[in-house]
Amino acid sequence: MKFGIDRFIEDASLRKPLAGKRVALLAHPASVTKDLTHSLDAIAMLDDIQLSAAFGPQHGLRGDKQDNMMESPDYIDPRHGIPVFSLYGEVRYPSDEMMDSFDVLLVDLQDLGCRIYTFITTLRYVLEAAAKKNKAVWILDRPNPAGRPIEGLSLQTGWESFVGSGSMPMRHGLTMGELANWFIATLTLDVDCKIITMENWQPNQAPGYGWPLGERTWINPSPNAPNLWMARCYAGTVMLEGTTLSEGRGTTRPLELFGAPDIDAGRIIQKMQILAPQWLQGCHLGEIWFEPTFHKHQGKLCSGVQIYVEDNHYQHEKFKPWRLQALAFKAIRHLYPDYELWRDFPYEYELGKLAIDVINGSTLLREWVDDKEATVDDLDALSLKDEQLWKAESRVFLLYN
Repeated sequence: MKFGIDRFIEDASLRKPLAGKRVALLAHPASVTKDLTHSLDAIAMLDDIQLSAAFGPQHGLRGDKQDNMMESPDYIDPRHGIPVFSLYGEVRYPSDEMMDSFDVLLVDLQDLGCRIYTFITTLRYVLEAAAKKNKAVWILDRPNPAGRPIEGLSLQTGWESFVGSGSMPMRHGLTMGELANWFIATLTLDVDCKIITMENWQPNQAPGYGWPLGERTWINPSPNAPNLWMARCYAGTVMLEGTTLSEGRGTTRPLELFGAPDIDAGRIIQKMQILAPQWLQGCHLGEIWFEPTFHKHQGKLCSGVQIYVEDNHYQHEKFKPWRLQALAFKAIRHLYPDYELWRDFPYEYELGKLAIDVINGSTLLREWVDDKEATVDDLDALSLKDEQLWKAESRVFLLYN
């Protein structure tokens, strides 16, 4: 198969509309061609492209920041001599100065298929800014590595944030190109947007189910996204960022596991199997021990649960990472009623709100976990409604079979 960037590089006819125009690129470390050349370097080698600027989202253009809320500065690219503007520094919404540096912005960002991933919000912001400044945006499309499944509660009105840019479930099932078209339609943006689509993307095909496993190298789009297995788990394990549990930062398998020094992972797995075995299909849960080298519980031995989705245990349509992680929280509440589960700290600059609520786009998930009387059927009813509505709404924006 071919990604959008590879078609753009290989086919000069696709680039003809850019003649005489100043071109900028929004990219990150995973923005590479099939031969692993960074997209900025590959585009800079094209004689028919006038490269005038570059932009980096959270974690930087080439990758420079490890954790959330660690900002990147603007700088001059030492290789190409063009300004590199940070969209996760002094500003997150592009300034007039930034927008004046180009005529057409190329967007080449690898997403993880999860609403909370900030590259989606950055995409929205540049589309809005382009509409205001009469600039064009071209999306060099890439696969959604989590594939087409949809899962989770939709973000509610009033809960928009940098990790919640629109009313969609946690696992949205779209590519960046498809999301761009959805943003344009739902925000009624008057913007010149072109999608350079992929060729032969088959999101329902084993074994990658969205990612061309064995055909394309996985490059971390952010520091704690080291492999496809993390991408599969992320729509659930990202909620751990709003808790006191370790999500595995400071280990070699971040966001594929969770744990803490003061819990019994074996008992938690057993309780999850009792409460909702139907939510544990399509994967294998294993009891592990780990010691984070940094971040939460640094240097402490943690009892943990690892979610295995890389072998024959994985069943793409049955795996429900968001429900699985919600169930783990519920099991902890049953076993440790007074456990200090929810982390109270500023999350992505949202003050006065619990991080778990910002992540989920409402208070519903937390309230379900904390309600002793709430059942798995209650959460299922809420989420199924949102999932069905999103499936119907997003269908019109699909660019691939």
